[in-house]
Amino acid sequence: MDQQRIGIVGLGKISGIYLQNLTGIFRRRVRITAVTDLIQKRGETVQAEYNIPFVPDIETLIRRPDVDIVLNITQPQNHFEVAKKAVEAGKHVYNEKPLCVTREEAAELLRLADARKVRVGCAPDTFLGAGIQTCRKLIDDGWIGNPIAAAAFMMNHGHEHWHPDPEFYYKTGGGPLFDMGPYYLTALVNLLGPIARVSGSAKQGFKTRTITSEPQQGKTITVDVPTHIAATMDFASGAVGTLITSFDVYSHTLPFIEIYGTEGTLRVPDPNTFGGPLWVSRFRQETWSEIPLLGAYAENSRGLGITDMACAIACGRPHRASGELANHVLEVMHGIHDASCSGVYYQVKTGCSQPAVLGKEEL
Repeated sequence: MDQQRIGIVGLGKISGIYLQNLTGIFRRRVRITAVTDLIQKRGETVQAEYNIPFVPDIETLIRRPDVDIVLNITQPQNHFEVAKKAVEAGKHVYNEKPLCVTREEAAELLRLADARKVRVGCAPDTFLGAGIQTCRKLIDDGWIGNPIAAAAFMMNHGHEHWHPDPEFYYKTGGGPLFDMGPYYLTALVNLLGPIARVSGSAKQGFKTRTITSEPQQGKTITVDVPTHIAATMDFASGAVGTLITSFDVYSHTLPFIEIYGTEGTLRVPDPNTFGGPLWVSRFRQETWSEIPLLGAYAENSRGLGITDMACAIACGRPHRASGELANHVLEVMHGIHDASCSGVYYQVKTGCSQPAVLGKEEL
């Protein structure tokens, strides 16, 4: 299988695990050939640690003949601009989530990619880990019967107490739904299929936030986006879902995700991780049984999605963390906000294929 060559744009906090995994557990399938960042010191640090060339700007990286896939891990408001440049240059691109900030940008990106016959992929790839892949097999094998409903909860008090540069989480393209919603919604679509319509209520709990982490301790952030969102989702399969995402909650006792079926309940692990634990309660049992994980990638395996994409390019099959899936999730998130503003259901226009189960030997 051909090894795909990756150029990384953006060397912020999340880049560390990508660099570690793409030069480590996934190095048989991919090779990082260049990196770039607006902050030169970051690039020089990566070059010294990994012996990967640092190039001065995005255009130079994209033009390099030894870059097949551009890994775009810039901040959300830059996702479209960087991805568009890559696609126009005839390069495949894999974005961090969300795919783009707006639906219009995402649609244009996918149209351009189709015209240039290149692929678009997008995080999150946690749904390809052993935890949610095991859940998918349990559902497919009928362990909880026919799924009737799902509930998902992502609630904390935001990023300003730990993240070194948290302001963008409270600007357009951020907020709890656009930041963490992709993990939950991608997991739900992987388990239950695409979403047909949504409703929602969204509010802003705090008008400002004060950073308590270094190096910006004491800086005040003006909040521009909703920070507590409650949504309902009607899946095309007939299942009904509930989702709450919030940066306004100090503590809670709710699960990450539960799937309720005609013959039992499945408790899904944190969709921001690749492993477990996961639990099943079947029929009228009052106790829960922990289920062993199947397959590989139970540890932090960020980079799994772009590696699957690289393998798919080499052998001509569909990739799983696809632009189609990410575009569907993006529309669902915007639809929830639209429903909150309008007071009526939002009918989701995009669809997507339920990603194939990840085979043990594919990567």
